[in-house]
Amino acid sequence: MRINKFISHNTNYSRREADELVKDKKVSINNKVVENLATEVNDGDKVKIGQKLIKLKKEFSVIVYNKQKGELVTKRDDRGRKTIYDNLPRGLSKFISIGRLDFASEGLLLLTDAPAIAEALMSSDIEREYYLKVKGEITEPVIAAMQEGFFAKDATKGAHAKTKQISMEFKPFLAYKVISQSGGYTRLRVIINEGQNRELRRFFGYFDLEVMDLKRVSFGRVSLDQLGEGKWRYFTNSEYDDLRDFLKQNNVRY
Repeated sequence: MRINKFISHNTNYSRREADELVKDKKVSINNKVVENLATEVNDGDKVKIGQKLIKLKKEFSVIVYNKQKGELVTKRDDRGRKTIYDNLPRGLSKFISIGRLDFASEGLLLLTDAPAIAEALMSSDIEREYYLKVKGEITEPVIAAMQEGFFAKDATKGAHAKTKQISMEFKPFLAYKVISQSGGYTRLRVIINEGQNRELRRFFGYFDLEVMDLKRVSFGRVSLDQLGEGKWRYFTNSEYDDLRDFLKQNNVRY
């Protein structure tokens, strides 16, 4: 594991802060000062910051947060807009988000103090369930795309204006249900098992359907239930048990 990743996994330092510690020659492995930012840490290595030995993190915490519309999933914003961390206790400021919801989206967001766990869950094929309201009607081509998936050479409709990702491969939805169609709008429920950048907004945007509302209500067996907007909670014991099973099955070290 790269030295900055090792430090961020097992301390409260970010990877960027870890790089600065290395540059300042404050990091050593087996009593030898680390000179190279690309240095790897192997099993059994003793890593120190100054004279303090870094202990491998054995435990971790995960919280569920009900993100509100108009909040950014970032630590700070140069335009002074509200972030989720403005609404979370100061003690959770080091927690990192497991995936993101964009500014206009809302609902379930998971955060953890273990970067390796965040990375594993973000890249997993665990089911994500959403409720959406789109402007327009769900036609046969849209239904076929939800059932079969497709490749979009230009998937920029619905993307951030500054996106660098132009094309996108959309996998078939695991499930979908059109709840209602009236007044030029369609409400539907969908379940997917990946979380690409603004995936659902891009998917429907490809068919000129603008996503007006998007709310994530579950991630695997973790759901919002009665958690209010802007509120948070720790994982329950059963949710931690499920997560530990996932980590064991996927050989995730944290």
